[in-house]
Amino acid sequence: MAQSKSSPLATSESNPKEIKQIIDYPTVIVFSAVSLGAMIAVPLFGYLYGYTAFDWILFTVLYIMTGLGITVGYHRLFSHRSFTCKPWVEIYFLISGGWAMENSALKWCSDHIRHHAKTDTDEDPYNALRGFWWSHVLWIFHKDPSPNLQAREKYKTALRKNPRIMWQHNNYALLVISGLVFPFVLGFLNRGWIGGVACLLLAGGLRLFLVLNSTFFINSICHIWGSQPYGDANSSRDNWWISLITFGEGYHNYHHNFPRDYRNGPLWYNFDPSKWLIFSLFVFKQAKKAS
Repeated sequence: MAQSKSSPLATSESNPKEIKQIIDYPTVIVFSAVSLGAMIAVPLFGYLYGYTAFDWILFTVLYIMTGLGITVGYHRLFSHRSFTCKPWVEIYFLISGGWAMENSALKWCSDHIRHHAKTDTDEDPYNALRGFWWSHVLWIFHKDPSPNLQAREKYKTALRKNPRIMWQHNNYALLVISGLVFPFVLGFLNRGWIGGVACLLLAGGLRLFLVLNSTFFINSICHIWGSQPYGDANSSRDNWWISLITFGEGYHNYHHNFPRDYRNGPLWYNFDPSKWLIFSLFVFKQAKKAS
């Protein structure tokens, strides 16, 4: 696709303000373990023991559940407040979003709110002008050393007022663990220890790896490659094919120009399961559009 004159590809390797980076080793270790498990342990176990239809069905269900927990819950509900909903709906999305292991809603959403406020600047946590790999994954491996950390608390102010968000933040580690124990227990009940390990690897590890990277594609690919039909004031781009694996999040240029819209794909034929789920909540009166 043709690049606009403001394409980040032209400047992706430049970083005029060199900031000393502090490595977040726990995050590096956890992400490395998930990645190695998905790329090595999952196929090796499959070769030695195989996976059943039950294992793959559970993988699919949890991929959809946790992916929508991020796209509908973390993103469109809590970050952009594009709709309001019943407390039980919030709790569901906080649990399913927590199972995606992308940090607590308090941290994820405050980073995303800052991303929209400071897009393509040094204050953007996953600034695409620093290159594909930085915006895709490297940014999560670094603690933020900026002296403006105190000022950034303002991005958490509204989030902290929601007691359910704070409950999830305070119990985030337990939620992540439960998201791995859950598939193991179901697999164990299905066919013993072999089934437990199979579901832990497939519906736990591989599912985490794919949900994480599909989310990261929005930060990276959708700020580097694609079209800009709604404006070129920033690097955001529409990528319909990314929407196929991110439940509609690929229409990113539209989203950056209309962030309060609960739809990312505004046209009827846009593949946006997240908007369909939100609309279904409207129909059943469990949610309503933001005023």
